[in-house]
Amino acid sequence: MNMHRLPVVLFGAFDRHNFGDMLFAHVAARMLEDRGMRVAGFAGLAARDLRAHGGHRVQALRAFNGQAFDLLHVGGEILSCDAWEAAVMLQSSEDAQRIIAAHRHDRYEWARDTLGTGKLAPYVASKDAWPWARRILFNAVGGVALDGRDGRLRAEVLASLARADAISVRDLHTQRLLAKSGIDAPLAPDCAVMVARLFGDTIHAHASQQAVARIRHAAPHGYLAVQFSADFGDDATLATIAAQLDQAAHVHGLAIVLFRAGAAPWHDALSCFERTAARMRTKSVYLFDSLNIWDIYALLAHSRGYIGSSLHGRIVAMAHALPRINLLHDGDFTTPCKQIAFAQTWEDAGVPVAVRVHEIAAGIERALAVDPAYMKETAARLAAQCEASFQTTVSASG
Repeated sequence: MNMHRLPVVLFGAFDRHNFGDMLFAHVAARMLEDRGMRVAGFAGLAARDLRAHGGHRVQALRAFNGQAFDLLHVGGEILSCDAWEAAVMLQSSEDAQRIIAAHRHDRYEWARDTLGTGKLAPYVASKDAWPWARRILFNAVGGVALDGRDGRLRAEVLASLARADAISVRDLHTQRLLAKSGIDAPLAPDCAVMVARLFGDTIHAHASQQAVARIRHAAPHGYLAVQFSADFGDDATLATIAAQLDQAAHVHGLAIVLFRAGAAPWHDALSCFERTAARMRTKSVYLFDSLNIWDIYALLAHSRGYIGSSLHGRIVAMAHALPRINLLHDGDFTTPCKQIAFAQTWEDAGVPVAVRVHEIAAGIERALAVDPAYMKETAARLAAQCEASFQTTVSASG
């Protein structure tokens, strides 16, 4: 009997605009293709076409029913993402506000009807729900907040993982949570650490195009790439952020570039950056309005460093051996959060992890002081570990 590998369906939250999730699909596809695998398609919870933003034409997972395939979860904080959150983030920003207000008391019923599934953690596929998937694999997934979720959601996720064919997780915290339930999940770096190695030519090309070239021309002495989510958007917080960024710009002679890492609901809001820029005194502050993920990567790659709330802002900076530090709320330092969990798992000791709003200038100072040799070693180490641990499906059919 002639044996051959089954095609692979890549499954993840790249059905909405978040540059980390959208990158997973590119990285996983390239790594599989380099290993001789065939990618059958890109699946999310809903059909979306994000090619205009550098993403993919994504199909709803149910579109692959009736054909044999291996299903690879490509990464992300999917283990603790519930149906309500997933469904809202698939809406436009305008519709999301109306939906949140209208469905305060029946939100899970609305999410079930919207997504067409009763799963509480819809980005976690199970063999019971998808019998056409010969193998179900999870690559470098996260679930830092899983212990704090509803018991039914936890039970559903753990049952799905218990029947999976292979699992790796991207941080020690998630690994320990799963181990308590008897699930062995080796560590693997988030596959976004491969972006510099796999897509250097693409990033270089976008650095020369208008969106990024305009910034590089306007900031000949360099710039800091700055991002934060919309939940930092109250007036007092923005005033503090503006003052801290002014201080850092003055001390280091760098411009400030504010960019969005995601435009889906509950991600980043351009209005927050406009209000921050209006409060700043330095003249060298720029709003980066492109939502093309390759423009965003190029902006980060050519920066002098990154500060922001996005985990993947940090990871892309890591991949390019750049200074980085996360901006977090006070509560993120007392309850598990993905940014700290990832940094504590993979960063060298002495590399700054995260700061509060009033610590931004001091945090930038510490990040810029890290020895570039350490950052280069980390970038090379994580790329090598990702290459070695990446899930290669090996199902066969005759």
